[in-house]
Amino acid sequence: TPIVAMLIPQVRAWCEARGKSVSLYLMPLSFAALLGGVVTLIGTSTNLVISGLLEASGQPGLGFFEITPVGLPVAAIGTVLLIFLTPLLLRQRRAAAEDSAGEVTRHFEVDMVVDPGGPMNGKTVEQAGLRHLRGMFLAALDRDGELLAPVTPDTVLRDHDRLRFVGKSDQVLELQGMRGLSSAEAGQVGKLGGDGARYFEAVIGAESPLVGQTLREAEFRSRYQAAVLAIHRAGQRVDEKLGQVPLRVGDTLLLLSDTGFRDRWRDRHDFLLISGSGFKTPDAGRRAALVGLVTLGIVITASAELLPILNAALLGAVVLVGLRILTPGEARAAVDLDVIVLIAAAFGVAAAVDKSGLAETIASALVAMFAFMGDRGVLAGVVVATVILTAIVSNNAAALLMFPIAIAAASATAIDPRGFAVAVAVASSVDFLTPIGYQTNTMVYGPGGYRFFDYARLGAPLTITVVAALLLIVPWRWAI
Repeated sequence: TPIVAMLIPQVRAWCEARGKSVSLYLMPLSFAALLGGVVTLIGTSTNLVISGLLEASGQPGLGFFEITPVGLPVAAIGTVLLIFLTPLLLRQRRAAAEDSAGEVTRHFEVDMVVDPGGPMNGKTVEQAGLRHLRGMFLAALDRDGELLAPVTPDTVLRDHDRLRFVGKSDQVLELQGMRGLSSAEAGQVGKLGGDGARYFEAVIGAESPLVGQTLREAEFRSRYQAAVLAIHRAGQRVDEKLGQVPLRVGDTLLLLSDTGFRDRWRDRHDFLLISGSGFKTPDAGRRAALVGLVTLGIVITASAELLPILNAALLGAVVLVGLRILTPGEARAAVDLDVIVLIAAAFGVAAAVDKSGLAETIASALVAMFAFMGDRGVLAGVVVATVILTAIVSNNAAALLMFPIAIAAASATAIDPRGFAVAVAVASSVDFLTPIGYQTNTMVYGPGGYRFFDYARLGAPLTITVVAALLLIVPWRWAI
């Protein structure tokens, strides 16, 4: 997740400099991160969850590289598929030289108001110079609650008319300086403007408290000390006034705030990703080298089984604070209590699934349904069920719910239950089918301008490959 967050602004800048579509790169970036997560125990939290469940059931936890015989081939094959399939399945049908080859579906909606007594009052849209704006078009006009759309070149502008523009983020910002127009959020912008103000783009994640609320209901300005200038919603138009738009997962907000906005909110669930002019790439140097050495030490200590992974990671965190690379406050902020509580509660649900007999019932049904295919058929039923569940709920929740079912199903096969556990860990960590199954997919949803089913278009071949690899490798590696 942090790797994807760091690379999104860099990839976008690279694409803009070369006139390439960013949509060809951001989804593969997310998918590549998911593939890398299944190579070692610490690649993703799901692996640690499965390891903890194994320990809770009386078995040894997963070794640092125990998942590697499955994860490494999956990652290698998946990477090759990404390289070859992305241009075929995600390529925009426009020339790279054309404006917005990748920005066609990444337009923001912004509201401007005609200044009373200003130079645009009484002029037509054509006369006011709003007919042929670069990278921007006037989509609708709201006059005293009456919506006029489409707006014709001969439409006469009046005081207090609210104009709805659609365009790319840089043109939205240029629009703020046009004489005769003021931002509909002028009251908020005025309080935040000045030399210390910066523009940011912030993506709404699935766990954000803003989901389902309007900006007005959330009291956005006072709560975040930021003014929302525009909203981008992938593949859809935003027709309401910005303050009245119920926010959704994947929405990207273009906002104005002080330079400390990103530092205040980057480690919170309110925004999944924050980027923009307020973002500065950390300077690489001695501190980066020290962090690299500490990370390497954690990996070596855990893989050599000198310390359990939890102890090694905690020791590494203490070293980082001791070397003043992180302050105690930054270290404390990095602990995601919401995720810890969610996983802890899900352990209880998983235990209930096991103790109530539900796991046995579902496992028996899977065995009966796929028994004609032998041991691999039972494994296929578990893997497919995990993939479907991950696409609907989160990866950790899917792993927790499927673990007791997988262990119960393994009793009907000649495959070690640990193999089933590893299969569940991998299958629940690589959601390529939806933008909501894993948060890195949600992070690239808005910036990439994707639509919901774009993920399945590229992700379906990858998912089939992962399932096939699990059915081949797990029985071979964990046969009793």
